[in-house]
Amino acid sequence: MQQITDILAQMGGLQSVARELGVSEDQAASGAEALMPAILGGLKKQAQTQPGGLGGLGDLLGQLGGGGLLDQVLSPQPTDVSAGNDVLGQIFGSKDVSRTVAQNAGAQSGIDPALLKKMLPMLAMLVTGFLAKQGGASAMQPEAEPEAGGLGGLLGGLLGGRTGGAGGSGLGAMLDMNGDGNALDDILRLAGKAMR
Repeated sequence: MQQITDILAQMGGLQSVARELGVSEDQAASGAEALMPAILGGLKKQAQTQPGGLGGLGDLLGQLGGGGLLDQVLSPQPTDVSAGNDVLGQIFGSKDVSRTVAQNAGAQSGIDPALLKKMLPMLAMLVTGFLAKQGGASAMQPEAEPEAGGLGGLLGGLLGGRTGGAGGSGLGAMLDMNGDGNALDDILRLAGKAMR
């Protein structure tokens, strides 16, 4: 779990979230760690259902705003979270799921779900913007295997998915609450909305 939250902290993402929501950076980091499994789980699900797999996911991230999403949160201006809510609607399949995700993360972390619900779109923008920027960099290298570099390798590594092959590196295992490979499935079951 550390991995992606550390990256976001180094980029100044968590500082931006903390400043905007009027919370400490520690609270922002705790909230990010509580919410990250659901966000990454949603992205993983999208990668599995998109035509073209991770390549299709890269296209989707581009349509949602790409690397510009990251820049919006990092800029000193207040973040327009409507873009983040669009991302959440896309990766969770429904805006209602966001509420359940926040409540679930709040119950596990002891953080106020109302705060988590405000953080969720901003974190979604940071993560998808970051992934889009990483994926975009490797898209410039036609000789690279599409699945091997960029978004595929990055998401595979973060999720411990079939691409990165880094299944044992902690995050993939932590994403999973009941051994079926995706924490989001558990959350969706709690929401009573099993997505296929």
